[in-house]
Amino acid sequence: MKQLLVSVRSFALKLMILMAFFTPSDCFDPLDPNGNITVTFDVLDYPQNGGYVARVTIRNFYQYRHVEKPGWQIGWGWANEEIILKMAGAYATDSGDCKNFAAQKPHCCKQNPLIADLWPGAEGSTVEGCCRSGVISAWAIDPPLSFSAFEITVGNLPANTSHPPANLTLFAPGPGYTCGPVQDTEPTVFLDYGGRRKIRAFRTMKSVCTYSSFLANKAPVCCVSLSTFYSQQITDCPKCSCGCRDSASDGVSCSSSQSSSLGGNDVEKLQCTDHMCPVRIHWHVKNNYMRYWRVKLTISNYNLQRNYSDWNLVIQHPGFSKKAITYSFNTTTLPTVGIEDEVALFWGLPYYNSELTEAGAGGGFGSVTTDIILEKDLDEFTLMSGWALPRRVYFGGEECQMPLPDAFPMLPNGGFRIRHERRYFFFLTLLMIWLELRL
Repeated sequence: MKQLLVSVRSFALKLMILMAFFTPSDCFDPLDPNGNITVTFDVLDYPQNGGYVARVTIRNFYQYRHVEKPGWQIGWGWANEEIILKMAGAYATDSGDCKNFAAQKPHCCKQNPLIADLWPGAEGSTVEGCCRSGVISAWAIDPPLSFSAFEITVGNLPANTSHPPANLTLFAPGPGYTCGPVQDTEPTVFLDYGGRRKIRAFRTMKSVCTYSSFLANKAPVCCVSLSTFYSQQITDCPKCSCGCRDSASDGVSCSSSQSSSLGGNDVEKLQCTDHMCPVRIHWHVKNNYMRYWRVKLTISNYNLQRNYSDWNLVIQHPGFSKKAITYSFNTTTLPTVGIEDEVALFWGLPYYNSELTEAGAGGGFGSVTTDIILEKDLDEFTLMSGWALPRRVYFGGEECQMPLPDAFPMLPNGGFRIRHERRYFFFLTLLMIWLELRL
């Protein structure tokens, strides 16, 4: 019995350790339950001399996680020593050893090719969806730009033959994505003649890639600070939210000035802060009106060498269940699973603030900001216990480090006391009047 108890305790300890390192968001994101990137191989033709022609589509079904610069790269392993004869809309980063196929002048002979997108205006940019430097928008922000595509001609195969590629990998642009096996599915149907004619692919193969923050980042990449009009307390980002100042060994260096001698190119350079995060989100409860309340939302970039293009922000807050007006950002609400609070997605306005610039000279930082006016639900609205402050915040799809609830700015205690004393005085007055009438 004693040995069984020891085994149970040992198992429980191991389970607690695993739970400390892995969170539910590593496996399932309730804010984006159907998010994934799907890679599709549509076989469009089988030439008489063997091999096949395929259209490869990388489609982003994540609502708020986009593929930013320097763009995606995708790789796989050939199953039967295939070669790439031609490509349109993308290119293989290494041609490999093609001496055995010199007469065919192939594009790539590597057995594990790595493919990258072409840049706008490049030769071969006639393929729809190609040539955007590998940048893919999030599905909820810009559906027409949420995919990338290229065409590939595969050789060194018998006629009417195609095999699923193996060990698909996706860098978008860094690590974090895990792709499942490439499997056959229902052939894709394409429309021709203005939608009057349906053309089916000879064969369609798909792989689904999912993202894990745990695989992509050693530490958080953003943090949240809070303030309100009704409290002098300002809740800063938790100390060492994304690392500490002595974390140069983790690939991060900091400086109070814009010095050019901060380290090698492989070291991320940030302004020195107590939180050491590249990005900080500040939520300030600004005003409280009879039917509305007002928030100022600010995003600040402390990175000395990086702009965040096409940034986006996700905030979980019960106040978004009512009408909200956002002045300087685009916004929409997102469907969720198992979450009571509403979730709002924000992103920049084109040619105005869609790029969060790097930290500027003189110790300043790049920032974007907006005011948000939210309609009150009088049955739920309150300023007590931090209700007016966000529950979760995501920047670029990465969850930000929140302060602990006991550090949230609260209403002054005197405010509670005065309000309750007035209420008691009112009831006491009514009681005295009632007694006077009874007598």
